[in-house]
Parts: sequence; structure tokens; C-alpha cells
Amino acid sequence: MSADIRRIDGTLPGERQGIVLDRLQRFGKVIAAELAVEFGVSEDSIRRDLRELAAAGLCKRVYGGALLATAATTLEERRAWQPERKRALAKVAASLVLPGQILIIDAGSTNLAIAAALPERQQLTVVTNAPDVAAALMGRPGFEVLMLGGRIDHKIGGAVGAQTVRDVQGLRADLCFPGACAIDADSGLWTMDAEEVVLKRAMVEASGETVIVATNDKLLTAATHHTASIAAVTHLVVERDADVKIVARFRSKGVGVHMAS
Repeated sequence: MSADIRRIDGTLPGERQGIVLDRLQRFGKVIAAELAVEFGVSEDSIRRDLRELAAAGLCKRVYGGALLATAATTLEERRAWQPERKRALAKVAASLVLPGQILIIDAGSTNLAIAAALPERQQLTVVTNAPDVAAALMGRPGFEVLMLGGRIDHKIGGAVGAQTVRDVQGLRADLCFPGACAIDADSGLWTMDAEEVVLKRAMVEASGETVIVATNDKLLTAATHHTASIAAVTHLVVERDADVKIVARFRSKGVGVHMAS
């Protein structure tokens, strides 16, 4: 037995949960069987710990363990987080767009980077609920920009609600780029906000293909509202250092996976 395991063996449930939460924050996921061996307790004890952490909103239970629950952040915080990685992802996502297509681009910091990366003079029509996405495209040659109506949610950075959904339902697009809080190869796309779920579903249903652009944390975290099945995802753009096992699982589901350089 290693010194590290001896150190945490015999900890009280509250102490054990604190260590488990630290692991979740560091690695994004934990496996119950591994924790049981490490702590020298039964898997039932670990599952009880995970249930209590999930009840507190600190993780999401999955088969065999748990994932870190996605934390809500402001749009300004998301814009400032890993901008270089988002630009690399956006470049690959923009390469999937063909001349003359109609695109739906959701609100979000990564989608703003995609808008900035779109090629000019391609006669693209971009439909968006996000004022910053529209502003990034205005005045650039070859873009027609259509704004979706509705109430602007400052945290989301875009319009949401019944009017926005109705506007989307009246469209037919070639590609949509819905923002992702989390994505899993088995269950699909997940979102944190209930109003956003309805809008993202409408975007997917209105589009011929769906492109999800995900930083590594989106592949390891969990969100609260199921948005779309994995069968609805056509393309997934991930970072160059994404976990190869996770990438393989998406490919096994028929998703076209594209790696950022």
C-alpha cells in the first residue's frame, strides 16, 4: 500500500468527501471502485458520498462514479478564459462552413470566436440570438446577419424565451452551433439553464447538421438539463490534447470528430 493511500485510509465521511471533491475539481471525474480501494472502504460507502455531493449540487452521478458539475459563470468570465484555445477551436469549426450556407450561431464565448473566424466573401447568412456575435459580423463583406428577437439575458449574452424559440422554429438552416455546457458520448448534449434548453433544441431541429465545439472541460463535466441526443450531433470539434479514449467513444457513436491544431 502506498504512503498516499495510508494517509487517507480511515478518514471520516466528511473528510473523505472533501478529498473526493478536490479530485473532481482537479480531474473532472472520479471512479467509485478506485476510490473504494484508495480509501479502504466499500463501494457502497463511496456511492453514498457521491450521492451526498450530488445532492449538494457539487457533482453529477454517472454509472461507476461521478463528474464535476458545471459551474455557472458570467459571460465576461467565460470570454477571459482560455481565449487562445477557443480561437484554435474556432478556426477548425469555421472550416466546416461552406459558401452560401445559412448558419445558426448561439450565444457564448466560444461561438463569438467562431463568428470572428468565419471566412469573408462567402455569401453566408448568420442567424444569432447574441448581440456580440452580430456585432462581430456587421460590416464584414459577404455576411447577412439576422437577429433573433426576445429578452436578452445578460448572463447568457443572448436572447432567450418564447419569442426567440418561435423565431428559430420558423427557420431552416444548414448548420447550427449551439453552445454546450457539457457533452457526453452516451447521453449527448447538456445545458445548465432551462430556458436555454428549449432554444438549443429548436436550433438543432431547425438545422441540417449540428456542430458542437468543446473545450476539454466540457468533455469531463456534467450539466443539469438534457438538450439533445448524441445522434443529433454531426460534428464535434475538440482540443488537440483531448483524452484519446473520450474521442474514440464519440467516433464510435458516428460523430465526426475534428481536432484543433
